[in-house]
Amino acid sequence: MKIASFNVNGIAARLPNLLRWLAETRPDVACLQELKAPHEKFPEAAIREAGYGVIWHGQKSFNGVAILARGADPVEMRRVLPGDPEDLHSRYIEGQTGGVLAGCLYLPNGNPAPGPKFHYKLRWLERLEKHAETLLALNSPVVLAGDYNVIPTELDVFAPERWVDDALFRPGSRDAFA
Repeated sequence: MKIASFNVNGIAARLPNLLRWLAETRPDVACLQELKAPHEKFPEAAIREAGYGVIWHGQKSFNGVAILARGADPVEMRRVLPGDPEDLHSRYIEGQTGGVLAGCLYLPNGNPAPGPKFHYKLRWLERLEKHAETLLALNSPVVLAGDYNVIPTELDVFAPERWVDDALFRPGSRDAFA
């Protein structure tokens, strides 16, 4: 099974790129992040015409995640990362498809750090870790794919000295990711 992740950075503007990528790479499952579109503006018809079933969780102007399955409709299991009922950001969706439970995530950027956005990022990572533990306990195939917004090591970025104050590279983000 081919599972891929694609940060579309605005599905309305990049729909032709996405459709071309789907036709060329033909993933069985595709996790999309940063839709930047409210739920009702998601191009469901175009995705289905390309041969993919889809579930999505949109949000106006930013965030948004989707799971596409070639030739099938994913069965939505959840659309919010558990652990914070006050968190209304569209950053997580989970669906069953082809015998795999797929969680698509768009982790918060966290900048500027330190500050409230960075603390939100660290809390989100804590919630993800806790939820991942429950998924592992299912003892069945699970994938958590998406945009983690973390630079794990110095090898993962050009000129790491330029990133030391960025939330993506701060020790707290890297430790929580590890």
